[in-house]
Amino acid sequence: MNRRPARPRHTTAPASLPPDSLATSIDLAARLVEAVIDGRALTEQLARLRAEHSDPGINWGAIQDLSYGCLRDYGRGDALLRPFLSKPLPTHVHAILLVSVYRLEARPDTAHTVVDQAVSAVGQRAPGLKGVANGVLRNVVRQRDALIARLDADHHAALRHPAWWIKRLRETYPTNWQTILAAGNMHPPMSLRINPRRIDRHTALALLREADIAFDELPNQALRLHTPLPVDQIPRFFEGVFSVQDAGAQWAARWLAPQAGDRVLDACAAPGGKSAHLLELADIDLTALELDPRRAGRIRENLDRLGLSARVVVGDATQPAQWWDGIPFDRILADVPCSASGVVRRHPDIKWLRRPKDIAGFARQQAQILDALWQTLAPGGTMLYVTCSVFDEENRGQMADFCTRHRDAVRIAIEDHHDQIVLPNAEHDGFYYALLGKTP
Repeated sequence: MNRRPARPRHTTAPASLPPDSLATSIDLAARLVEAVIDGRALTEQLARLRAEHSDPGINWGAIQDLSYGCLRDYGRGDALLRPFLSKPLPTHVHAILLVSVYRLEARPDTAHTVVDQAVSAVGQRAPGLKGVANGVLRNVVRQRDALIARLDADHHAALRHPAWWIKRLRETYPTNWQTILAAGNMHPPMSLRINPRRIDRHTALALLREADIAFDELPNQALRLHTPLPVDQIPRFFEGVFSVQDAGAQWAARWLAPQAGDRVLDACAAPGGKSAHLLELADIDLTALELDPRRAGRIRENLDRLGLSARVVVGDATQPAQWWDGIPFDRILADVPCSASGVVRRHPDIKWLRRPKDIAGFARQQAQILDALWQTLAPGGTMLYVTCSVFDEENRGQMADFCTRHRDAVRIAIEDHHDQIVLPNAEHDGFYYALLGKTP
């Protein structure tokens, strides 16, 4: 989406709303949406907002659902509001209306309450616009059926992704591009991984059944919960019996397939889920590399909870001379920074913030990381290249270019396929995997 023209801002400090009210939830969710409109990352802004508001009555679950859901419905909210707005509104007021429209679509049975609480939220920001907000939202409610029918003809609003994004997916996946887009608009699933160092599989499954937690066992042994739950409701979670990890991500450790005694590098390792999975599968000498010291701390925390140990190193993957001891690695997991287009439902602000030129930028960064890491891989060793992207430039195009640059690189089949594209669906997020061998 192109950045909207600047709207006038209203600087009146808000009066107090009841912290546990829907009005407060709408108002704070709108602040997050407004921040994304202004080009800021949702996760960081949510953390900042929580730090600024310590009242225990605030419903952060509702705020996250409203803001994330509003942003997942990229383009749709604006299309519903457009017929009733004759001129731009202050950015925060417009964001309140976007959040409210999402809530109206998600809970049409509570329309009266939603409109009332949204108007209250507007009243704290721009009292003079309460009537406008009330009129707009009531029109949306009254004309809902006709508006939704009109949305079906609006490609951008119906698919809830930017036009350039849609075009790329249509070109790369001509038969299932719509399925990929639909997955990007879903609520994300929640999957667990069993830690075999702490418990056997049979006992772990029995724990979940005893707790009345319904789940499906997937082909890679991931457990997809029918209903996502807070981790404190997962039995023995804090004892390290289970970890939360998307089912699509749980292929990484299995396809790298480390063997006992291997010297393994997990590059760009935070928050440590794949590092932990590697250590659970085999007795290996693991180095977990991470550029951000704060995120490196997350790796240590996760390994401590699971009773696992690794060498956690803060360093730049493109500069091995700064952190590598010169002893080659037998296996490398190169889970590189990417557009995150395969996990967009978990980070819905990406659809607002990414631009077409960004994909080429990620591809350049990935190439730099791969070229640097390749020199640390032992002859006869293997590297698993991983992205959470669905864009070809970061995936197959990247691998083709890499093999052209490195004549000692050979492609290794993954389950009888040249590579593996795990497209997002109801069970898992989207990932790309390619396995490379280094000739002796």
